Amino acid sequence: MTPRSRTGAFCVRTAVSSCLCFCACPCPSIASPFPVPHGPSVFYQDHTPLGAQEPGGGSGSLHDHRICPPVLGGSLPEERLVFLKTHKSGSSSVLSLLHRYGDRHGLRFALPARYQFGYPRLFEASRVKGYRPQGGGTQPPFHILCHHMRFNLKEVLQVMPSDSFFFSIVRDPAALTRSAFSYYKSTSSAFRKAPSLAAFLANPRAFYRPGARGDHYARNLLWFDFGLPFPPEMRTKRGNPRPPRDPKAPQLRVLPSGAGPPAHTLDPNALFHPVPTLADGHSRTSSPASSDLGSSSFIQWSLAWLDSVFDLVLVAEYFDESLVLLADALCWGLDDVVGFMHNAQAGGRQSGSAVSDDGLTAEDRQLTARARAWNNLDWALYVHFNHSLWERIKQYGQSRLDSAVAELRARREALAKHCLVGGEALDPKYITDRRFRPFQFGSGKVLGYVLRSGLSLQDQEECERLATPELQYKDKLDAKQFPPTVSLPLKNSRLSSP
Repeated sequence: MTPRSRTGAFCVRTAVSSCLCFCACPCPSIASPFPVPHGPSVFYQDHTPLGAQEPGGGSGSLHDHRICPPVLGGSLPEERLVFLKTHKSGSSSVLSLLHRYGDRHGLRFALPARYQFGYPRLFEASRVKGYRPQGGGTQPPFHILCHHMRFNLKEVLQVMPSDSFFFSIVRDPAALTRSAFSYYKSTSSAFRKAPSLAAFLANPRAFYRPGARGDHYARNLLWFDFGLPFPPEMRTKRGNPRPPRDPKAPQLRVLPSGAGPPAHTLDPNALFHPVPTLADGHSRTSSPASSDLGSSSFIQWSLAWLDSVFDLVLVAEYFDESLVLLADALCWGLDDVVGFMHNAQAGGRQSGSAVSDDGLTAEDRQLTARARAWNNLDWALYVHFNHSLWERIKQYGQSRLDSAVAELRARREALAKHCLVGGEALDPKYITDRRFRPFQFGSGKVLGYVLRSGLSLQDQEECERLATPELQYKDKLDAKQFPPTVSLPLKNSRLSSP
């Protein structure tokens, strides 16, 4: 994956206490915008900026320091974003930070009429609330597209500019399958017929039928969400896009814009692009999945196309490391990506907890191997983007990353203690405020948050942003962008007196 140039420099103070990067110097320290009666606010505390020291040894606000690399040129914080929200991959936690950032900065979201863009059908621009096709009148631009969809680049580009920052998140298919089986057992016919996950993975073809209702949740769910075509033997009735007949599909072009970083010129019809080979003639990457479903060239074309479209793909097992890289790529402050986990199931393994296969029991190791083999296209995706993540970490610097991750976790812990009863997620039975009660679906309990009493008005507002589940936050944004209209009678329409 070749990231676009992200440049940074000195910071300009804005009215909302954020800063814009123009050349290499940190922002001055300011008072916290969220005062607390008995001491400094837990929000946006002063600290030493990541990877740099203030002149004279001073420190600035965590929120005010952009951690984009200081190179020649200039870059504003990225505010045109396309996030492919994949299922059961920690994506709800990413969505939460996008909701908060856009809400705080007055950005306009491309919202679905309900909560998803016609999923599991491919995304269509017409499903965006308030969207008008070109020639259909002027409309304010959209800044963020981030709710559940099945990715369809051609239609996405009808809504968002091609130089938007495209990103997504993947998860080890073994962990994803465990979560999906619990969550979608009543939705997927394959899962519903299986008495247990072990029974399903022991003989998945006894339960799974391609194209059956809800069975896209039961195999290669990530591949499906990315909108990629399936090999002929897996093609379903849903009409997946087909690979091009000519394997030498036109390459994605990157053209320099008049000023600033280069912009993508995406060809949505060029679905796949040939993969360069190494000197020994082998493909650039390989995966054990390629021998099971789909040829190696088919899988490599798919991965190369994703590389040409997506600027960054996060990895759930390295969630905090991914967030640091995201903040760096977007030229955001670290506090912009600090938040609480959302849509986590009680007893489930949380995002960011990478577990070595060596630490598993023999039974778990067998389930893991079977899940990866059954979801072999997802495994190919995961191996590829896990590798690309660590390549970016190498470029970023391991010690620099470790410092940023430690700071992020310390900030999250401080926010949890300040905002939340018990300082952690709670069973939904304890959540009486409907604004914070997460949607319950599947066999597992989805955890949520209860706010502490006695918060200042400013802190109450920020804690509410952190704790609000995705459905309620979407409703809040919907009401903000599309306020209800009230019809009042006109003066000349009054009833005459008797």
